[in-house]
Amino acid sequence: MKPYFNISNFLDGYNALLAGWALLLAGIFGAYWYLFAALLLFNVLDWLTGWYKARRLHEESSRVGLQGVMKKLCYWILIAVAFTAAAVFEAVGADVLAVDLSCMHLLGWFTLANLTVNEARSILENLVAVGIAVPPVLTKGLQVTAELLEQTTTKDEIRRNL
Repeated sequence: MKPYFNISNFLDGYNALLAGWALLLAGIFGAYWYLFAALLLFNVLDWLTGWYKARRLHEESSRVGLQGVMKKLCYWILIAVAFTAAAVFEAVGADVLAVDLSCMHLLGWFTLANLTVNEARSILENLVAVGIAVPPVLTKGLQVTAELLEQTTTKDEIRRNL
């Protein structure tokens, strides 16, 4: 009699499925696909904690929830624009101006990092608002990171305006 469920076959299929997804994500987002996956996870967690906060505070609103989803969709559009603009600038520098603008790819990574920090901060703010004790090291660490990102942006803007 043949066994009804074979765990070995199940695990093989599961591993093949995960490997396929990792390969697909790496093909779309490159070697650092997990950074994009982290932002997506933070998007979902922020939406869930925001919903929970609104429910606990009796402030639920379909309109506000839809605005939150649209805002997160716009984050992904912003990332696409940042990486595409960086690629265009690099290409124009290499092909038209004969100038090495390979540093422009940092524009996309900076945008991704900034949005990831903002999402993490929003998750922590939602948790604090519903009375969950968040370790100060998390809130302080994200605040310091956000301030460093802001200082970097400010210094770059000052240099450009000189």
